[in-house]
Amino acid sequence: MTEMTETTPGWLSPDELESTRARMPILYVDAVPVRVDEAGTVTRVGLLLRIGADGTVSRALVSGRVLHHERVRDALIRHLEKDLGPTALPNIPASPQPFTIAEYFPTQGVTPYHDPRQHAVSLAYVVPVAGDCRPRQDALDLVWFTPEEASSPLVQQEMLGGQGTLLKQALAYVGCLS
Repeated sequence: MTEMTETTPGWLSPDELESTRARMPILYVDAVPVRVDEAGTVTRVGLLLRIGADGTVSRALVSGRVLHHERVRDALIRHLEKDLGPTALPNIPASPQPFTIAEYFPTQGVTPYHDPRQHAVSLAYVVPVAGDCRPRQDALDLVWFTPEEASSPLVQQEMLGGQGTLLKQALAYVGCLS
């Protein structure tokens, strides 16, 4: 990823971001990309395969910060395009409603969600995508799972920071889990 400069509107320098993360919550979006059939039933769930800075490989949702003066809908589109490619064709309503709000804390155990870097508040969405998805940026791959496979203990243990819990909430929200 290229280094952003202080002159780019809406971006903080690495030092400014670190300082801000230490002082206040940061707003994020999480997106669970799904494939749906003609009746709108979720048939597949897309999970990214990522490699962390420490070399660990994990499954992840599409996730990222909302920039200063950026609408939440635009942040969702930007992160979906960044991770899934420009031809993913996400179906995001004009006024999206999150299925939940996840609070990530740097201290484990406060909530099911953990981010050692910061206190982050994330608006979480289930987003149907109809196009061709090709992972980009720091995503190694995108794998489509059935809802049952995605909620399995094997896949859940590959997800970090509570994203497995968030995925299960998304699947329950769309009626795939009881």
